[in-house]
Amino acid sequence: MLPKVIRRRFSNVLAVDLGTANTLVYVKGKGVSVDEPSVVAVQKNGRKNGRILAVGKDAKKMLGRTPGNIEAIRPMRDGVIADFEGAGTMLRQLIKQAHMGRKMMRPRIVVGVPSGITQVERNAVREAAQLAGASEVFLIEQPIAAAIAAGLPVTAPACSMVVDIGGGTTQVAVISLAGIVYGKSVRMGGDKMDEAITQYMKHRHNLLIGEQSAESIKMTIGNVLPGDIREHMEVKGKDISTGLPKSIRIDSCEVRDALTEPIRVIVETVKQALEEIPPELSADLMERGIVLTGGVALLKNLDKLLHDKTGLPIRIADNPLSTVALGAGQALDMRDILEGILN
Repeated sequence: MLPKVIRRRFSNVLAVDLGTANTLVYVKGKGVSVDEPSVVAVQKNGRKNGRILAVGKDAKKMLGRTPGNIEAIRPMRDGVIADFEGAGTMLRQLIKQAHMGRKMMRPRIVVGVPSGITQVERNAVREAAQLAGASEVFLIEQPIAAAIAAGLPVTAPACSMVVDIGGGTTQVAVISLAGIVYGKSVRMGGDKMDEAITQYMKHRHNLLIGEQSAESIKMTIGNVLPGDIREHMEVKGKDISTGLPKSIRIDSCEVRDALTEPIRVIVETVKQALEEIPPELSADLMERGIVLTGGVALLKNLDKLLHDKTGLPIRIADNPLSTVALGAGQALDMRDILEGILN
């Protein structure tokens, strides 16, 4: 059991995964209470004084469909805050939603952040959480939080490897003794994949589609390996030549072609990590393998492709979409590493 002073310190705590694609809020004792797209819709006449129209799913529906006086924004970009005020507004609303609108004491918030971000970016996260009403803010590196939720022995003197592929970044981390022995982060994730699909549709089919359509294609028939069965999907958009609505039918092989470059970057990032770590750690990984987390971990056959390219066992974490939020929350109850991983 945690000492009384620490129990008191964390008695009113939320854990947040402030992600590029989705923001999750973990409430101590309840689990993940909020899982919403990282989008906020506001009046365009000055965001500070403008009325908040929607946050999360409702705001995401407005992307690309808003009139001139409404702006739907993504305050997170490539894993870090791109719109400080928007991030604070969104986080405040989602925290309120996590508590079903009830008034509460100003919470202490633990936020998962990408490994390797700058001090300026860390400060931006702290300030956004304070703007959202936090009395105190703690940061935990996302790969460590993900490793905790995945059940890896993060405090052991043996290494574990996590590949966390979210909307904005791919983070590769080798973890031992509650710290990151080797870490590399590249700004490649689900958003760049959506962009790649959008560009493919534009150049191959002369069709303009929105980001939500691209995301739907990726999630519905995305597959990184060739298979015996081709999946098909109807895609609607605008013909570039005529400007008129147009519908075409594509298959999973085309999506695989569209994702060639993003997948190559992810595979090369993992292989580079394996090449650069010490031999002793490589021996541990031969036994433990690699754990995949993040939304892109669910992309069909990505685990098999990484196994083919590395020769290591690959495991997809349970609930890969929520591992960071769950791990950040669980870290609060782990007395032996509490002091080391929160800062």
